[in-house]
Parts: sequence; structure tokens; C-alpha cells
Amino acid sequence: MSQPTWYKPTDYRTGIGYDVHPLVEGRSLVLGGVKIPHKKGLKGHSDADVLLHAIADAVLGAAGKGDIGEHFPDTDPAFKGISSLLLLKKAREEAEADGLKVSNLDCVLLAEEPKIKDYKQAMKEKIAKALNIEPRQVNIKATTSEAMGFVGRREGMAAYATVLLRSSEH
Repeated sequence: MSQPTWYKPTDYRTGIGYDVHPLVEGRSLVLGGVKIPHKKGLKGHSDADVLLHAIADAVLGAAGKGDIGEHFPDTDPAFKGISSLLLLKKAREEAEADGLKVSNLDCVLLAEEPKIKDYKQAMKEKIAKALNIEPRQVNIKATTSEAMGFVGRREGMAAYATVLLRSSEH
């Protein structure tokens, strides 16, 4: 694919992603590609991994490629129950098609529970593999909303992510 006329090989591009999903009974909780024991899971067309969806949106945004809803619509049966790690990998491939590579990623999960401290390293490893980077290039934070709003009432979870892409010539 040829580069757009505005693109320069020394480009650095930033992207931000946000996602939210409600918590429901009868679903597994998957965060950062890791199945976490919890009494509820996130509702969605795919595995509803709110953290990976925010990251994929950040990657696509930095690459100027829209958002995950455009690439992986919830109306398409092909994405029913799909692992969000596959969606994240495809988002990375979209960026790479324009000569862009993930430099680093910082994300935050908003949830009252469960605590993710014991799962963060496994999440970092799975995310790094999907993005073809090292785990040290991935940072994951978590916070509560101090019992305020839908997160505080334990009705759902949200996630933010920011990513830096660089020209693969760097």
C-alpha cells in the first residue's frame, strides 16, 4: 500500500481508545486476553474484552484507520464470540500496512472488582504478543470509580488506552 502524501517516514502517531461493556451473569470475564475468575462477565458480541477493545481503538486511531466498530461490526456473525486478541492483532496489521509499528502502550481499566494485580503480567504478555512488541512496552493500570456511576455500582467496566506508533523505519 502506498503512503499517503502527508505521511513522513519519521512520523510518530498517537491514538486514544475507550470502551465500555456491561457486566452480566453467565459470561466469562476476559480482560487483557486473560480469563479471570469472577461471578460476572462482560456482555458483548465478541468476548467483550473491554481492555483490548480500547487498545485496538487506540491503534486504529493512531493509524488513521477508524475504529473497531468499522472493522469488526457487532452485526457480523464472523465476530460472534471471537477472541479480542485476534481483533487486536488485526488492528496492528492495519497499522503495519502503512509502515507503522507500536512503540508503547499505556492503558487503564476502570472496575470496582476484581483486583487485577495478579493477572497484569499475563495480560501484558498476551497484549505484547498480539502487538508484536515486548511486554515492557505495555503498561496496565487499574482504578475504581470510588463507588460512583455505573462502574461504582458494579454494572460494567470501562477502559482507556493510549498508544504511540512510529514509522517502522525507526
